[in-house]
Amino acid sequence: MNMVVTGATSFLGAAMVKRLLTLGHVVYAVIRPGSANRKALPEEADGLMVIEMELEQLDQLAGVIRQSCDCFFHFGWDGSGSANREKRQIQQKNVMDSMKALKGARALGCRRFLFSGSQAEYGQCREAMKEGLACAPVSEYGIAKAEFYRQAREQCRIWREEAKGQPEAAMEYVHARIFSVYGPGDHPWSLVNSCLDTFLNGGHMELGACTQLWNFLYLDDLVEGLLALMFYPGELAEDGLYNIAGASTETRPLRQYVEEMHRLCGGRGDFAYGKLPPNAEGPANLIPDITRIQTTTGWMPKISFQEGICRIIEEKRY
Repeated sequence: MNMVVTGATSFLGAAMVKRLLTLGHVVYAVIRPGSANRKALPEEADGLMVIEMELEQLDQLAGVIRQSCDCFFHFGWDGSGSANREKRQIQQKNVMDSMKALKGARALGCRRFLFSGSQAEYGQCREAMKEGLACAPVSEYGIAKAEFYRQAREQCRIWREEAKGQPEAAMEYVHARIFSVYGPGDHPWSLVNSCLDTFLNGGHMELGACTQLWNFLYLDDLVEGLLALMFYPGELAEDGLYNIAGASTETRPLRQYVEEMHRLCGGRGDFAYGKLPPNAEGPANLIPDITRIQTTTGWMPKISFQEGICRIIEEKRY
């Protein structure tokens, strides 16, 4: 099939492009003009078409891709790093640009549009995060992701109404609320990479309180979960919402993750809690419920935190 992936050089985007190529699909990978991360994608690969385009131009994709496409993965989003999560102007521009991506996908004839939402949409929770839970985001990043969900869902509803009698003209919207993901290719300043690089070199790591409940999901498992949604042969949930996170057995205090990484690095280096302030979302608990995607598609994460960390350590060593 013909696939479009925006944000194709990002941590998630590059992994998705590579996986789609191994499955034999044609992939239109949309990247920024002159992207410094172009190296995240293969130099040459059968089925890979790289398109340089700004996010605000995504409604014009049909003028570049001269054939219809089946599926659209939208990962392009500015200001995902902690420094920009509170900048309203940047985050609200993402909403407008993503609506252009939605229109671009429809012009290409895509049957499904999958967006990378975030657990930040839920806000601070002390209970299990189920898709039906009312959202109360505290960061501009979370607010913008939730606002795009509202606008995109309504726009797709309008298009479905217009396409009555022509079901092939309708486009299904899928909003994947992604929790904390780790794996090869992640930012060097992520918690996992920071801890591993510090411990492997025998250094000292300063951390926040790390008392909140957390949940990690390995990158390969995330990609398979998104594919399970995109390729699901039946009808998905009417609201389009699906949490994607690690298994419930992976939800535990963040300190336990830090201490497990320290152990897997041979106990080298040391660390101290309570030295850093909380991030833009505050000391939020992550208590994801993945019952819906599991029940619908049969997807379940396969890679434990220990196995995932051992894979990354092996890659760092060689």
